Amino acid sequence: MKLSHNIHLAYCTNIHRGSDWEETFRSLRDNTLRVKELVSPNGSYAIGLRLGDLASRELAQPDQLKQFKLWLSENNCYVFTINGFPYGEFHGTRVKEDVYSPDWTSGKRVEYTKRLFDILAEIAPFDCGGSVSTVPCSYKEFITSDDQISTMRRNLWEVIDYIDDLSEITGKDLHLGVEPEPLCYLETTDEMVRFYRDMKSDRPHDLKLASRFGINYDTCHLAVEYEDAVDSLDLLVREGIRISKLHFSSAMQVCPNPRVVKELEPYAEDIYFHQVIARSGNGVLRRYRDLPDAIRLAAQGHAQDDDEWRIHFHLPLHCLPTEIFSTTIDHLQSVIKYLGQNPDVCSHIEMETYTWEVLPDSMRQRDVVDQLVDEYKWTLSKLADQGVAPLN
Repeated sequence: MKLSHNIHLAYCTNIHRGSDWEETFRSLRDNTLRVKELVSPNGSYAIGLRLGDLASRELAQPDQLKQFKLWLSENNCYVFTINGFPYGEFHGTRVKEDVYSPDWTSGKRVEYTKRLFDILAEIAPFDCGGSVSTVPCSYKEFITSDDQISTMRRNLWEVIDYIDDLSEITGKDLHLGVEPEPLCYLETTDEMVRFYRDMKSDRPHDLKLASRFGINYDTCHLAVEYEDAVDSLDLLVREGIRISKLHFSSAMQVCPNPRVVKELEPYAEDIYFHQVIARSGNGVLRRYRDLPDAIRLAAQGHAQDDDEWRIHFHLPLHCLPTEIFSTTIDHLQSVIKYLGQNPDVCSHIEMETYTWEVLPDSMRQRDVVDQLVDEYKWTLSKLADQGVAPLN
């Protein structure tokens, strides 16, 4: 969806199943077009495409890509961004820490990301360019040596060079955004800044870093880290780090008393990682690897100093507080206000609430399309309050 200030908005199709291209395309046809009909029936409609490795290999075939471009044109749709974070299966089977593999130490991640940019270079419109979001280098537990860190930087530079060549050939502004996430190699704004400076030191005078590489700022992830949105964004801008994309998302926030901890058990599911960061009364942060770990340790009396938990569980943007939890929607609203005051800071926005299939039944009583439409309504209303509105 085209908004004022040359900003583009989509929802990320990782909410739907898509192990291969056939399943991915079926989701686009059966779900995404229904959402379009309800939120933008006559306008040009943006798709935030999620492609795993297998789906990307199949779509990259010339005939398949030609057919998809025709389908986009016939349905007045366009793709400006691809979620290149999950490499393999993302629904219906255990994902957890496997979502970070292969990481940026691996040539598989390099080739996969290049392929995504090959596709995006073909289908992204000239006026919006194209972004790909990716893993935050790795998961912290995976990195045990300086050689791995050097390899990650080297591999990222290889892709930056590749993106720049594609941009020169196509005339399209293409860029990669790493996505900090709790307990990952990059999880905070400060860690992103330090890594960016290290990348810069590899090639002190190479301007490609600033134009082709940046951050995919996920408002759920940074809220879980208890970061102040304005301070974080100001720091990134001062450092010259491109904000490649903004992920609009919301995390769960609770006071972990025994009753609440017990009520959280339905959210401790077996598919996705739900990292927990606790904050004590004096501001000290404590990290739990996953929600089941936090629940188990709290039951054993190890969370008595925790005043608050923020849980990496993506909740619908329009989700209201319950007796059990509130949300980190204030962080997202601070980002929206910042964007309204600084509309040039980022032109790519993606709503990302991929947890539809693992929400408890009480929160999943409607069709996924209805949820997505409500997320659009919420987002467009909040953006409009800040002077960012649809153009058609």
